[in-house]
Amino acid sequence: MNASHHPARPNRRHFIAAAGAAAIALSLGAPAGATARPADRGRPVPAGTVPPRLTPLPLSSVTLLNSPFRENMRRTCAYLLFVDPDRLLHTFRLNAGLPSSAEPCGGWEDPAVQLRGHSTGHLLSGLAQAHANTGDDAYAAKGRVIVDALAACQAASPAARYTPGYLSAFPEQVFDQLEAGGRPWAPYYTIHKIMAGLLDQYLLSGNYQALDVVRSMAAWVETRTSRLTVDQMQTRVLRVEFGGMNEVLSNLYLVTGDPAHLRTARRFDHEDLYGPLAAGRDELDGRHANTEIAKIVGAAREYEATGEQRYRDIAAYFWDTVVHHHSYAIGGNSNQEFFGPPGEIVSRLSEVTCENCNSYNMLKLGRQLFLHDPGNAAYMDHYEWTLYNQMLGEQDPDAEHGFVTYYTGLWAGSQRQVKGGLGTAPGSYSSDYDNFSCDHGTGMETHTKFADSIYFRSEDALWVNLFIPSQVTWAERGVTLRQETRYPDADTTRLTVTSGGGRFTLKVRIPGWLADHRSHARVRVNGRPAGAHSEPGTYLALTRNWRSGDVVEVALPMEPVWRPAPDNPQVRSLSHGPVVLAGAYGSTVSPTIPHIDPASVRRLPRSSTEFTATADGAQVSLLPFHRIQHQHYNVYWAVSPKAGREREIVHYAFDEGHGSTTADSLRSFPDGELAAGAGWTAGRTGAAVALDSAAGGHVVLPPGLLTGLAELTVSAWVRVDSLSNSARVFDLGYHKDTYLFLAVRTGTGKARAALKIAGMEAEDFIDASDALPQGRWTHVALTVGGGTGVLYVDGAESGRNDAMVSSPLLLGTTTHNYLGRSQNSKHPYLQGAIDGFRVHNRALSATDVAALFRADA
Repeated sequence: MNASHHPARPNRRHFIAAAGAAAIALSLGAPAGATARPADRGRPVPAGTVPPRLTPLPLSSVTLLNSPFRENMRRTCAYLLFVDPDRLLHTFRLNAGLPSSAEPCGGWEDPAVQLRGHSTGHLLSGLAQAHANTGDDAYAAKGRVIVDALAACQAASPAARYTPGYLSAFPEQVFDQLEAGGRPWAPYYTIHKIMAGLLDQYLLSGNYQALDVVRSMAAWVETRTSRLTVDQMQTRVLRVEFGGMNEVLSNLYLVTGDPAHLRTARRFDHEDLYGPLAAGRDELDGRHANTEIAKIVGAAREYEATGEQRYRDIAAYFWDTVVHHHSYAIGGNSNQEFFGPPGEIVSRLSEVTCENCNSYNMLKLGRQLFLHDPGNAAYMDHYEWTLYNQMLGEQDPDAEHGFVTYYTGLWAGSQRQVKGGLGTAPGSYSSDYDNFSCDHGTGMETHTKFADSIYFRSEDALWVNLFIPSQVTWAERGVTLRQETRYPDADTTRLTVTSGGGRFTLKVRIPGWLADHRSHARVRVNGRPAGAHSEPGTYLALTRNWRSGDVVEVALPMEPVWRPAPDNPQVRSLSHGPVVLAGAYGSTVSPTIPHIDPASVRRLPRSSTEFTATADGAQVSLLPFHRIQHQHYNVYWAVSPKAGREREIVHYAFDEGHGSTTADSLRSFPDGELAAGAGWTAGRTGAAVALDSAAGGHVVLPPGLLTGLAELTVSAWVRVDSLSNSARVFDLGYHKDTYLFLAVRTGTGKARAALKIAGMEAEDFIDASDALPQGRWTHVALTVGGGTGVLYVDGAESGRNDAMVSSPLLLGTTTHNYLGRSQNSKHPYLQGAIDGFRVHNRALSATDVAALFRADA
């Protein structure tokens, strides 16, 4: 429908001041207030909804002051005004049978790419946010042009033989394929982005035409999905990534009150994910992270729309699980875009960890949960941590248009770079038209909504969540407050009431990271100690009759804190206040995680956040991670344990001869388990474990055997009854990218021992002179330490590597320790028997290994 068919628009001031101040509207995924049509302003809140306990201040009420956040927004806004809408609309028009001579875009907006069209939705959201925050009508005007063009495409859809209401840049027949059980690339994902962008245009820029278009799209989704059974939705449609369809439809329901939108939203509840989460089970391993996070953002919105506690429980459990068991030091999650087992972090490092879209959605989720549960400051603690350590640094500060990365890699020697297969401007991370991807799109939103979570309000309190230079106007109380700070470069923020006053409570977040510090927060009001409780991980409440000129000063003392990884206490990250410090390596690429001397960390003179330290024997600069651009960096560090006495730490003698378990003779570790086709047989002097490869026989040893070992010796007796390439004597690690193994033979025809940590380009290996002997008991020993690995067979050296890159210290609390089985499920099991498995905490000398062989023999 053309703009002329609508009633006259109010100006921005009247628009923002209207009904969008309502709590429900303000808490929508869009970050600021809006209004409904004049005719709809009396519409009651839909029955059963649960308004949030806090309300965000509208974007129009918060002004960013000079800071890196404002600079990032400035660059993104320049891009929003620069990008040619006709190029993005090209595929929409052609799909609807309308003419277009625009030059096609590249990346995922290429006319041959199934996902085309999603970036237009992100652009609409970015424009709406920029308009709401700055008041500059240029953003709204560009949004109106795009919405009007999309409305024309939607109106032309029936003539193109599409169902009325259909709007996309690809044919509707793609949904036929999806409903038939095919796997097209995420068609509802793109529909979600378009709908979300249109709804933001309505909520933030007052574009009534956008509401008409998105409601027609919602009616199309209702028509499309209502004819499917629950089973067809769950096993066909929802198997393919669909973004936040439940989120945008719930948001639309909260705006319009139309029950059809909520009914349609709930069809996108994916029980394969929701069921385990509702039962308190973490089954995220192997799932595509951002596919699932978006569904949970939807669950949080559905809680608000329905009041059903199950939705809130699902969202809260998911957030807690991801943040505490699946997140890296910078707050982000996923490796190669997928979740791993809980707690596996440094065992799953690479240059493609922490997809930025994931954190964009996790911040949306945490924000929404906090609005309903303001007693849990951990939501905003994580928000701040991830905002500084991932999202702020995803943008290239040297790029005029704020080009962003796709991943934030955390393997040693990573650098911010373009995603493979996408185009990039020279020397940057993305480009104007050849790099369109999901992260390019969320970047348009992330860097235009920094002002949306600095302040929230309740009826009688103003909540200060983030310490970002800004000015806020609390219109309902007629109060303006200015926040001036150099945080986190300085530890103090200054809050000044610049106009208005009255009795209310100022609630200031005391960050949870202070719990790891020796000093406490200090708060002064007009120069005097506040005398209020300031426990880390809570909000400090200051209630008084405020007057213009009142000043609150909050000091948050910062110091370096080492934070061990959950799967390896000897691998740690270093933080200072809310920022992670990373090593700046310039053009030097680290082959593996560097060893650092924690005692060597020194603050640079006249700097509060820049340090130096000694790593691998050389001095390295340590800087806030978000500042490190266009060079290699390192976030995780190996820290050597205190030297202990030389000793054997585990010995499975396999003397039981019966049962399904085997004990550590030293009683240091729990029992091992004989699995599948493993049984008992005669050993050299007593019993041993027989391994039937056809039945998958192997021994499962407990986790943690190698924890904290800077050097080691692993030894065993093995009888190889048949040689199969890649069959393991032992394989100690986590998965097929992090391990320490000994194979009886490889494709080289020789036995091989190897050590690898995920992220290394290649494994460290030691080849023996030949394959292991068949048909007799053979003693094998592997020693690793000081950069040297030696493989012994029957007490004699059989292979050596004096240039080992990695160290056993990096293996950590290995969770999958096998005898007779590989971490790689495609490899064969060992056919033979195993006896006398030992681990020493030193790399034994050749003399010691020979003595061990003779003693056991």
